Amino acid sequence: MNELNTVTFDFPSRSVNEAFARGAVACFAAQLDMTLTELGDVKTAVSEAVTNCAVHAYPDSIGNIRMRLRILEGGVLEIQVKDKGRGIEDVERARQPLFTTGGEDRGGMGFTIMESFMDTVKVRSRVGSGTTVTMRKRVGRRPAGR
Repeated sequence: MNELNTVTFDFPSRSVNEAFARGAVACFAAQLDMTLTELGDVKTAVSEAVTNCAVHAYPDSIGNIRMRLRILEGGVLEIQVKDKGRGIEDVERARQPLFTTGGEDRGGMGFTIMESFMDTVKVRSRVGSGTTVTMRKRVGRRPAGR
C-alpha cells in the first residue's frame, strides 16, 4: 500500500502523555473523515498501546515512546507504537485476555482491546530491546451528501 501521509513523534513514557497520544492520533486521523465511533475505537486502541509502554516496558523508569501515524491508500490508518523497554518474553501469552505482568491493579486486557477495535494488530518484541505494536484500521467511504 502506498503511503499518502505520515508523521512520527517521540514522547516520554509518563502516563499523562497517553492523553497527548490520543489527541495526536485524533487530529491526524481527521483527514480520513472517520465516524465518531471509528475515532473512539482508534483512540482507545492507542491508549492501550501507550499505557502498555508506560506500565510494562518501563516499569521503574521513564523511557521513550515513538509513535508513527500513516495514512495508506484505500483509507487505511496505520499506527505504530514503539518502545525500547524490557520487551515481552512470550508475545502469544501476553496477548491472552487477563494475562498481565503489571501487578494486581492491571486488568490484562490491553491487547484484547486493541484487537477488538482495530482491523489488525501485529506485535514484535525482543527481551531487553523493546516492543513494536502496529495497528491498522480501514475507514469506510461515506456516501456523498450525508
